[in-house]
Amino acid sequence: MKTAGLVLASVLLASAATAFAQNRLLIEGEQVFNRSCATGYCHGVKGTPAGAPRLAARGFDQAYIESTVARGLPGTSMPPFAGSLPRPELDAVVGYVANLNGIAYSPTSTGANGVGQAKDALSPEAKRGRDLFSDAVRGFGRCSTCHELDGIGIPVATPIAKVPENAAALRILPTPSVRTAIFENQTMPALLLSNGTHAVLFYDLTTAPPVLHTAQPGTITWRDASDWNHSSFVRAYDDAELGSILTYLRSAAHP
Repeated sequence: MKTAGLVLASVLLASAATAFAQNRLLIEGEQVFNRSCATGYCHGVKGTPAGAPRLAARGFDQAYIESTVARGLPGTSMPPFAGSLPRPELDAVVGYVANLNGIAYSPTSTGANGVGQAKDALSPEAKRGRDLFSDAVRGFGRCSTCHELDGIGIPVATPIAKVPENAAALRILPTPSVRTAIFENQTMPALLLSNGTHAVLFYDLTTAPPVLHTAQPGTITWRDASDWNHSSFVRAYDDAELGSILTYLRSAAHP
């Protein structure tokens, strides 16, 4: 009994220590966010919309947040912070934004640069494809806006079951899961995530990045099929770049 009691006490202490560390991270993250991001002409406090888009409850995943905070979004007002914030502060602000999106943040082994170390075994062509997959220069037109691979990106869409043969096939990739949703008097292409008894979760694909919605059952109407097509979301890449991305996809599928 004493041994069981000691084990339980150790577990409780470890849990308390983890909760304390997480709380400290969020407190520091909010402080860094308020002085670096919520500046009146950028994001609002607690991720509310201001001059820049809303950050709270957007459905962003940890990898996307890490990459965007570290690298910024070229062509927009979002700057990279990897070179201006010390690593602890960078982790803290990523943890804070992750918390605004319902994620219990834990720093990854790759840190807030969003690029792993174990992928160095990739061929040069596959490495180029990996970089293009999450290329910040493309803004929200990059593949990682809707797809996740090797911990990079947002899993809006389900994984590609079969890698297309070439760039042309990738452009016209069938999207049978995309349907038409009618919600709040708006018609939109959408991906259904869950259809529960208490809530319906779906992504609105009208613009990039897709917007995650939570609807009450009975407030949304579905129609099969949609005019949405994959080619409109990969137009930021030329055929040679898509070929490199396909090489990366094949390498990831068969390491």
